[in-house]
Amino acid sequence: MKAAEDKDYVQSLERGLAVLLAFSDKHPRLTLGQLSGLTGLSRPTVRRLVLTLARLGYVREEGRAYALTPHVLALGYAFTSSLNLTELAQPQMEEVTEVTGHTCSLAALDGEDAVFLLRVPSRRAMQHLLLTGTRLPAFASAIGRVLLGGLPDPEVDSFLRHAPFPRLTPHTETDPDRLRARISQVRKQGWELVDQELEEGVRSFSAPVRASGGRVIAALGMSVHAGTVSIAEIHRAYLPPLIKAAKEISSRLGASYHPNGQYSSRQPSPGESSAYA
Repeated sequence: MKAAEDKDYVQSLERGLAVLLAFSDKHPRLTLGQLSGLTGLSRPTVRRLVLTLARLGYVREEGRAYALTPHVLALGYAFTSSLNLTELAQPQMEEVTEVTGHTCSLAALDGEDAVFLLRVPSRRAMQHLLLTGTRLPAFASAIGRVLLGGLPDPEVDSFLRHAPFPRLTPHTETDPDRLRARISQVRKQGWELVDQELEEGVRSFSAPVRASGGRVIAALGMSVHAGTVSIAEIHRAYLPPLIKAAKEISSRLGASYHPNGQYSSRQPSPGESSAYA
């Protein structure tokens, strides 16, 4: 919320963005009344905002409801292209997919969610293929916890105080103190593995992508069927190439990546090694 003395704050822009963000995979089409309920804005205000967004090409009318148009992708493209992130990441992601036979994903943190920026699918992609732009709750996903591990402590504290932690499966960790411990462990080990906390029958694992200065700007992730891939096999055959790819992308972005979560300005010497080098 804007401070009373903040004369530079443009509330209409905030409201317009709130309308755009109300649309999701669960709400692809929304009426004015539904938008009003989701955003907390009055129906007349929502109507003016929607008509403006429609004129600008970001939404279209579908009967009594409205839906986003592909033009909104330009907003996300501006972010990813400004970092050259997806262009840098794609070759390494393709290599991981080729080696493991599983889809590799790149995601960034947006509020309480991890949002997919790029997906490189395998030939045997899991049945419920998630698309670019899909959002996952950060607290229950491996890729989300890696991204949370890149936040400063005060931001992690705020997340743990205010974010909802619904029990998505019988295995979902919902206790804030234990989640804090998991995030701390992710920072130390440089990767995360989640066993059926987000979805029954699915194990996921992830490693951070860093830019210059060691900032976590994204994470690589992968999911496998719990019935066919054991945790031991993930550690042996799947985590190493994923972490190697994260290391290579991070290096190209100006950060020297080490799987134990430490970063420096130099590259490891040929004699140095680690469990996931």
